[in-house]
Amino acid sequence: MIGDGRWLAHRYDAATDAVQFRWFERDDHLRATFLSAEEVGDGPLAALPRAECLAAVRAIAPPPVRLILHSAFCCSTLLTNAFDLPGTAMGLSEPMILNDVVGLRLRGGDPRQVAAALDVALRLLARPLVRGEAMVVKPSNLFNPLAPLALKLQPGLRLLLLHAPLEDYLGSVARKEIEGRAWVRELMWKLIRLGEAERFGLTEEELYRQTDLQVAALGWLAQQARFEELAAEAPQAVRTIGSPSLMGSPEGALAALGRHFGIDFDAEPVASGPAFTRHSKDGRAFDAAGRQAERDEGLARHAREVATVTEWARRMAQFARIPMTLPQPVVG
Repeated sequence: MIGDGRWLAHRYDAATDAVQFRWFERDDHLRATFLSAEEVGDGPLAALPRAECLAAVRAIAPPPVRLILHSAFCCSTLLTNAFDLPGTAMGLSEPMILNDVVGLRLRGGDPRQVAAALDVALRLLARPLVRGEAMVVKPSNLFNPLAPLALKLQPGLRLLLLHAPLEDYLGSVARKEIEGRAWVRELMWKLIRLGEAERFGLTEEELYRQTDLQVAALGWLAQQARFEELAAEAPQAVRTIGSPSLMGSPEGALAALGRHFGIDFDAEPVASGPAFTRHSKDGRAFDAAGRQAERDEGLARHAREVATVTEWARRMAQFARIPMTLPQPVVG
């Protein structure tokens, strides 16, 4: 079972220190937007102790996963879908097992258990669906605070740090209305619990008093700071890109990312294929022009609020010494 990547490492049960697997073939991955409990469903299930999984996957020794880390609303699902390259690569979008490891840390779990669970999860997600395929994994953005630990556990990791410009991010949050505003508040609370908000010098009361978009901006800045630190700590392993660069020149961005990830493929047909011409969530026709129109519409409807918060966030970034542009771009 460990030798077959179609047995998806789905969940980590901290209470029993065991990994739960679901049978999930390539067609299942293509149908699922995210590897959530709802979308993975209730197919054949198996569970093995973590230590047994670790011993078995070490014997197989798959190459490390390639990680796409992101700060949300930046075409990360699209980019993960682009790595559906049968025989060459496969993209996994937000596997639940990594959420379970983050949850263990949020609950104040033993750091040794967090590290052991993260190590085995990354090794198991590296198992290819077909021999020779490279596995590209996009975790939830709550995984970002665990990235330094992941690099220490597996020095061979290669990371891409993907983000949208702050103004675009705020426009996306505002366009999603109450759901977007609730989501950024939930994200910020978890970032506080993970120690990512201390750099701003704000008390919990002061954070509570911020508007929804101010909270969104602080969450974006916290992730931007984490990305800048990752790039400085692991310059060989880390490259960065903004969503405008990805969408403005997808062929060049994919070719450069392929070189960074060590994946040999022809970027041109991928850049003109369904990942870039269909909506990554609902599959409707949706190209770069459509994305730009959606962005512009969202910004226009919330122009005053977005502009006010963007300027406030730039001052916060200066105070906390957080760069608005990330170093080590994958494309110049």
